[in-house]
Amino acid sequence: MAHMKLKAALVALVCIIGGILPASAQGLRILSETASGDLQVPMNRAVVVESDTPFAELSIANPAIADISTLSDRTIYVLGKAPGRTTLTLLAADGRLITNVEVQVTPEISEFKERLRQILPDERIEVRTANDGIVLSGIVSSASALDRALDLANRYAPDRVSNLMSVGGTQQVMLKVRFAEMSRSVRKNLSSSVSLFGLSGDSSVTGGTSTFITAPNGVGPAGDGIGLGNVTVGPSEGVLGLDFGSGSLQFQVLLEALETKGLVRTLAEPNLSALSGQEASFLAGGEYPIPVVSDDGGVGIEYKPFGVQLNFTPRVVDKGVVNLQLNAAVSGIDSTQTLQANGFNVASFTRRETSTVVELRDGESFAIAGLLQDTFTDLKGQVPWLGDIPILGALFRSAEYNRNQSELVIIITAHLVSPVRGEALVLPTDRIAIPSERDLFLFGRTEGRVKGAAGEVARQDFVGSYGYVME
Repeated sequence: MAHMKLKAALVALVCIIGGILPASAQGLRILSETASGDLQVPMNRAVVVESDTPFAELSIANPAIADISTLSDRTIYVLGKAPGRTTLTLLAADGRLITNVEVQVTPEISEFKERLRQILPDERIEVRTANDGIVLSGIVSSASALDRALDLANRYAPDRVSNLMSVGGTQQVMLKVRFAEMSRSVRKNLSSSVSLFGLSGDSSVTGGTSTFITAPNGVGPAGDGIGLGNVTVGPSEGVLGLDFGSGSLQFQVLLEALETKGLVRTLAEPNLSALSGQEASFLAGGEYPIPVVSDDGGVGIEYKPFGVQLNFTPRVVDKGVVNLQLNAAVSGIDSTQTLQANGFNVASFTRRETSTVVELRDGESFAIAGLLQDTFTDLKGQVPWLGDIPILGALFRSAEYNRNQSELVIIITAHLVSPVRGEALVLPTDRIAIPSERDLFLFGRTEGRVKGAAGEVARQDFVGSYGYVME
């Protein structure tokens, strides 16, 4: 009677556990005089093992992987605790070995599959178990979907996820960067000088704001180009000399007025393609030598690159959205500012650089940087007291006006691209052929005739983009 009560209590306990952790619908049946198969047990789930032969003793090699309890002398309840493999041993009453059952506890993936279908319903991802981990395979539509699937799998099998998935669609990005800069400068300068001296003596009086030399022999402030009673222009730009006299007095006036205007237009359009997640770099320019003093006192040469530089790392995120980590720069040698170092003249550099991260769709453009500079300076100099005289004081003053304006815009455009056959691409050199002697000497042609598709392109205007295939 006590034995029956104990058995009933054990069955009730198993039923309670089974209500919390449902047992597998299918267990392993051990038949007499036959080899038993492997037993697959999901983690935190249970299966039932039945034996045709009554057993008197059973044991589990690693209780940390699976736990066992007997329901009867023919039925065993096996609970998976941790991923791994262990052995279940059954012995008869006379000590004879009935069988060894290989028990493999695998991660529970049924709930994981259900959550994966809920989060990524449109992705075709296959889920399998391998040893104590999860294996994901299939083709996903984007890198973001792949990251979500891996993140979810790591919650069910931390650090035991094997990724065999691949990203479908176009995963190569061509980046088109346009640098556009306009610079304008205006400079105006007005100065004057006055000289009064006697023709027969050596005394002279000179005043003003221009730098010149006077002499008693009639050579005026503008050098050789000034004569008595004449208005002449000297050898310098914007210099006007006026001299006149009465008797033994000679009066000379030198006016210097100069206006300078400049306009600079800079445009660069580097294009570069890279695989999603891979960094690409581009440099169109050169390297400038810079002398460097070593520790032993010797002078070495280091080279500093300049020109159009572009570094970017694209990442196709989801459904044509491209994430770009970009570093773009335009630099050039500025010969107006130099440095004297160890007997070498070292020029300075002008550099416009931007570093940013943006997201945009295929074919969209983004202005990632803009710069507007407007600098203005004016300077006035005069002879004390004389420059304050009305009207005539203008001869003893100088004024300088300088204004510089510049505007820089950097625009990027991303395209998802795919490779094509080489015959479909046309190079700039394909449009030019070496002329024959007949074309060169008889008809004066510096280019030969190109046949085929390249020749057709050569007869067109050089307008538009060539050599790129975009989706």
